[in-house]
Amino acid sequence: MGLFSFMGGKAKAFSDGLEAGRMARRMANWVPSRTHVNTLISASGSTALSRARYLVRNNGYASNAVEVFTSNLIGAGIVPSWNPPPEETNEPKSGVQAIGANGGPKLEEEPQPDKAESPLKAKLQQLWTDWTDEADSDGLTDFYGLQRRVGRELFIAGEVFVRMRPRLLSDGLSVPLQLQILPSEMLPLWKTEPAVNGNYIRQGIEFDRIGRRVAYHFYKEHPGDQTVEANTGELVRVPAESVLHVFDPVEAGQIRGLSKLTPAIVSLWMLDNFDDAELERKKTAALFSVFIKRVDPNGEFFEEALNAAKDPNNKPAAINLAPGTVHELLPGEEIETAAPADVGASYEPFQYRTLLRICAALGLPYAGMTGDRSRANYSSERSANIDLRRRCDALQHGVVAFQMCRAVWAFWLKQAVLAGAIELPGFADDPKPYNRVTWIPPSWQWIDPLKDLQAEVLSIDNGLKPRSLVVEEQGRDPDENDRRIAADQRREKRLGIKLRGTAPAGKQVAQTPPEDAQPNQQGAQQQ
Repeated sequence: MGLFSFMGGKAKAFSDGLEAGRMARRMANWVPSRTHVNTLISASGSTALSRARYLVRNNGYASNAVEVFTSNLIGAGIVPSWNPPPEETNEPKSGVQAIGANGGPKLEEEPQPDKAESPLKAKLQQLWTDWTDEADSDGLTDFYGLQRRVGRELFIAGEVFVRMRPRLLSDGLSVPLQLQILPSEMLPLWKTEPAVNGNYIRQGIEFDRIGRRVAYHFYKEHPGDQTVEANTGELVRVPAESVLHVFDPVEAGQIRGLSKLTPAIVSLWMLDNFDDAELERKKTAALFSVFIKRVDPNGEFFEEALNAAKDPNNKPAAINLAPGTVHELLPGEEIETAAPADVGASYEPFQYRTLLRICAALGLPYAGMTGDRSRANYSSERSANIDLRRRCDALQHGVVAFQMCRAVWAFWLKQAVLAGAIELPGFADDPKPYNRVTWIPPSWQWIDPLKDLQAEVLSIDNGLKPRSLVVEEQGRDPDENDRRIAADQRREKRLGIKLRGTAPAGKQVAQTPPEDAQPNQQGAQQQ
């Protein structure tokens, strides 16, 4: 009995199963594909990308979504701060101290300018700054402008390729290297076949026998650019060490990017059509049309009207609908005006809910993407921005900095040493110490600057957060920041400028009496 009971219970469990996996009446028609994302991208990725680009070029919401995403992800650029080896750093014996209880920084002893920071770091940072203006192979922007283009492509196409192009010394560059941005369409999705050297090509990427990327097979010219003369669609094999594939894989094993607009493409397209239809309806409703109706079309006036309509030289008289006019109708005639159907009060709620779904699919705040802040308040804006910043933080460090910035720095540094642009002791033996770079993203704008800044000061004063980290979160290099503070303080001391400082919340700043002020002797005696 127990065995039959156990078997019966087991059979019932199999028959019931998980509701999400049952093939009962409600779910019988829903059988999604079990195909891997790579197969889906090969089959329809190019169509999805072309639709995404169409929406960005023609749909206002999609166009603004790209700008909101890119401005938060890249902003003015993710900048490097090189961490020199210990032997290259000359720390000053004294310098700027943290903000104390009196509210202002104190400089105990003037530091020596040549010991404020590593001379090698200053030279390296200057060489990098000079090169950033020369980084673009097209000569249209600088390195941080290239980052912005990468951010846009990450949103639109889900991927972008950066080709590092070494140059000749005779080109006169600070470092003989430039970068070329290649969009997703330059690498054919259809190219999946064995390579002649025994490797295998998947979606335009050549892998060796243990799964490492060894080459990319790019079109020589963009396949959709018809302005290029004799665009034959020829492919060029480029070694993987010269190409950076910047993308955020959404599934394990994914080898090509997928547009972030993908889950919102259908909704954006349908909403666009709905808005167009509503605009046409409003346009039609604005046209005042008048119809004359006859109750008896076979009456005595019907024959005359019919003969007049057949005469090509007889044009019907236009009725002037000017204000204050009176028109006399024939017997049996009446006036009827066109009244197009109105969508009523459902248009605004429907559009709002649809846009909310689109914003959720894109991971962007509603007020930022649509520009509609009528429903926003301080709490909702702050919550939405915090969520967006967390998403962007992950992409900044895990995708843009890791896949692009650090690889560009390593290749650039190697080219700089080989070209003799800078001398780095021991670089040939071990380049790792020189590749230890902190990439600092742009600072976030505070929603309530006073409260946020007070919270940062409290964290620093109580040892909960290093001051250098706060400076980095503001998008600045801590070493450069301190160097400039020290320089300002030396200049203020030389010119006799005294700053009173501002006390944190809940603290009082000690007021220094003027030198010519006379002390209150009576008050002193009373104390």
